[in-house]
Parts: sequence; structure tokens; C-alpha cells
Amino acid sequence: MRAIISFLILMGVKTFSHIFYKLDLKWLSKEQNNFEEVRLIILLHHTSLYEPLFVSAAPTWFIWRIARKVIMPVADKTVNRMLVGKLFKFMLPGLIPISRKRDATWKRFKEAVKQRPVILIAPEGRMKRNTGLDSEGKAMTVRSGVAEIIEELYEGKIMIAYSGGLHHVQHPGELIPRLFKTIKLNLEVIPVNKYKSQFESTGIQFRRDVVADLEQRLKTKCPID
Repeated sequence: MRAIISFLILMGVKTFSHIFYKLDLKWLSKEQNNFEEVRLIILLHHTSLYEPLFVSAAPTWFIWRIARKVIMPVADKTVNRMLVGKLFKFMLPGLIPISRKRDATWKRFKEAVKQRPVILIAPEGRMKRNTGLDSEGKAMTVRSGVAEIIEELYEGKIMIAYSGGLHHVQHPGELIPRLFKTIKLNLEVIPVNKYKSQFESTGIQFRRDVVADLEQRLKTKCPID
């Protein structure tokens, strides 16, 4: 039942997005419109809680897969918000609240990864404000948690979603979105083994190399606002 509710909400968001926004979608990989075998979706350039609008890029069958199998780590303070938290829980039943520390919440998420779900993660871990910084005035960076996930994947594909940013739709803290805007998204699909093979390192150095790679991708492959 939870999966059906999630699917209906996501399809409603997709319909809303199609009606009120123009999606400027570009594929950066030879594999285009290929959502098959995707195990990990990495969203780069996290700017707004309205990023579910990008679901308009996904085929209906993949949305059903997301409703049934996706897990996503989300800051516990977001999940605990009265309205936003409840909406996101209904939309994505696989949300797993985590703190920003390597504690029991992160271990719980890592255990869930072993069940072979579809994993969705925004590896910057917090939203970029219109200042270009996070809510504490610190520079945005990719956190190493995503590298830990990639380390434990041995099959399937990684989909990297490069957001053009949604500040023109909604700034963090605003409730009502601006309609009739163009939202930009670049997509790239890479087999897990191919992605990992570019790094000769292991352990801590592997994680640092993955973080450096994703930060470079964020700077060079996100659509221009």
C-alpha cells in the first residue's frame, strides 16, 4: 500500500512538472534514456526541496521501481519538519533519517544498502542557499558518504543527475514555487565497474578520489543557470 501511495504521489508530481515547467534535459552519456539496471542515483547541485520536479525525466515504469525500492538518506531535521517531513515520507517510504555524524543512523543506512535497493543520494548533504554557501555560511562540498556506497556496489549502473539549480523556482525556506520556469537537468549513466575502474586506489584514498571526481563533475557538467 505504501508503494502505491508513493507511486501515485510521484506520478502527480510528474504531471504537475509537465504542466507548469519546461524540462531542458540533456544526456551526457552514449546510453540515453536508459534507466535499466540503475542501482545508484547521484544528484549533484542540491539547491531546493522542489527537486522532485525532476521526476518528469523518468519513465513511468522507473517511477514505480522508485516507489517500491528506493532508499534515500535525508537529514533528520528535514524529516522531522511538520509538513515537509510528512510529505516526503509519503512520497518516498524508503527515506532513512540520518544525522551528519558517522553514528548509528549512518550504519542503519549502510545496512539497508545491502538489501540491493535503488539508492538515491544528494552527496553534498545540505542545500545551497542563494549566497552560494550552505545554511551555516560554509562552502558546498561533496561528502565522502557517497564514496562509501560506491565502494560496496559491484554491479548495475550509476546515474548521475546534474541539476541546473532551482533557486529560480524556490529558494530554501520559501513555501510556494514560481511556475512556468525552465528547469535544467543533465543525465549520465555509467556502469558501476567502469566508474570504479578509473581509480587505482582503495580504502580512504579511493573515497578521496571519488569525492574529487564528483566535485569536478559538479563544476563542469551541471547546466548553466
